[in-house]
Amino acid sequence: MGSQEKYLRPDVIQQVKRLDLRAKFIVEGFLVGLQKSPFHGFSAEFSEHQKYEPGDDLAKLDWAVYARTDRYYIKKFEAETNLTAYLVMDLSRSMDYPEIEAGDEGRLTKFDYCICLAAALAYLMVNQQDAVGLAAIDTKIRASLKPKSRRTQLSAILGMLAGVQPTAETDLAAALHEVAGMVKHRSLVILFSDLLPPENGVLPVKDEVAKVVRGLHHLKHRGNDIIVFHVLDTSEVDFPFRGNTKFIGLETDSSLPPTDAEGLRGTYLKAIEELREQYRRECQSAGIDFVPLDTGQPFDKALLSYLMERRGR
Repeated sequence: MGSQEKYLRPDVIQQVKRLDLRAKFIVEGFLVGLQKSPFHGFSAEFSEHQKYEPGDDLAKLDWAVYARTDRYYIKKFEAETNLTAYLVMDLSRSMDYPEIEAGDEGRLTKFDYCICLAAALAYLMVNQQDAVGLAAIDTKIRASLKPKSRRTQLSAILGMLAGVQPTAETDLAAALHEVAGMVKHRSLVILFSDLLPPENGVLPVKDEVAKVVRGLHHLKHRGNDIIVFHVLDTSEVDFPFRGNTKFIGLETDSSLPPTDAEGLRGTYLKAIEELREQYRRECQSAGIDFVPLDTGQPFDKALLSYLMERRGR
């Protein structure tokens, strides 16, 4: 892995404190990787030109660049249309997991992982001259920015992302219905969430999932394209706990008495797999992209999912 590509790793990006630099490093590392892959054409504006060589297709000459530089460059890729996108960030308390202690290097909470990913996508979109907006939600929309494509929009988005915190209980379904009412024109809507059902929910988990899916359907029904980034912590995916372990609620102060973790592991992993499978199945049937992630994964999987969705529009 090259010096730039290392910034796709959460354990490396965790050491970078400024959100604007995190976004820049993630995107540049991603584009370095794209240049070495079959998806090179996706790298868009960041590497859309190469010097003209005899034999190149003259139809691809960029005359606007020639007018500015008096040099010949070939367009490798040009987005045919600009899109409008909304980044939708879940502010539920469960996103603030795990609790990061001093000296715990190389870990990001689910929320920090999503913030980094959203910042990188905003960086990528603005540099492609796409209009991008933002909504931070819990039981409703708590903060929002209307989509714009100007360069100053990136600073506004990064400022809002740096200022929001995952402190509330969430009614994701209700908030998604409100987002659907806010999105006035056909857009790409990208949701960042752990999609965990409320701890004090009165409905069975499958019914809680169905409520959220109805909110996604509302968005989809209005003609929008949707990507759901389902982000869990690595420990929520692998359940590495051993021995007697005290489990504390992520959104409440409730806790279980010390419990044999090995005895609980099979039941827990089955429940998480069923949760993801229900979301995957429901999203697939609705034509919604569902991308399962964990906080140990490099960011390139998510960025590539976005670019593939963008090219398909």
